[in-house]
Amino acid sequence: MAVSRRAVAAVAAAAVLGLGGGVAAASASASPGTATTAQTSPGEIWKRTELFFGTGKPDGTEVTDKEFAAFSDQEITPAFPGGFTRLDGNGQWRGGSGAIVREHTHVIVLLYPFADHAAEREIEEIRTDYRKQFQQESVLRSDSVEKVSF
Repeated sequence: MAVSRRAVAAVAAAAVLGLGGGVAAASASASPGTATTAQTSPGEIWKRTELFFGTGKPDGTEVTDKEFAAFSDQEITPAFPGGFTRLDGNGQWRGGSGAIVREHTHVIVLLYPFADHAAEREIEEIRTDYRKQFQQESVLRSDSVEKVSF
């Protein structure tokens, strides 16, 4: 996997609290009936991608924390050296066979500049490599647009 150089940063608190790019309302005056003016929050438009890595394998075993840490060190860190956030949880989904699968899940949160097209390739390589290495049916990807400020 090629090492890319991007200014990417994420911290656990930001991932947990979210980095929404909402508009903050500020009162123009304390007097009743005065119109409110909206102030745009500081920051730049970036993409936020969340990747959901299930850990249940078809043979009934599970991807261990040690195995996932090694995968992260070999695949995710070189692709996003500026940073990312890992969240752990439990999830469920309906597999291709129709069965409900409940498993431990690692969620990786990536934030990167909106115009960073190389990130798309890196993300898809990470998903493909994880599916192959750990016999996974899929790695869920969720994308959104965020306004971030450091």
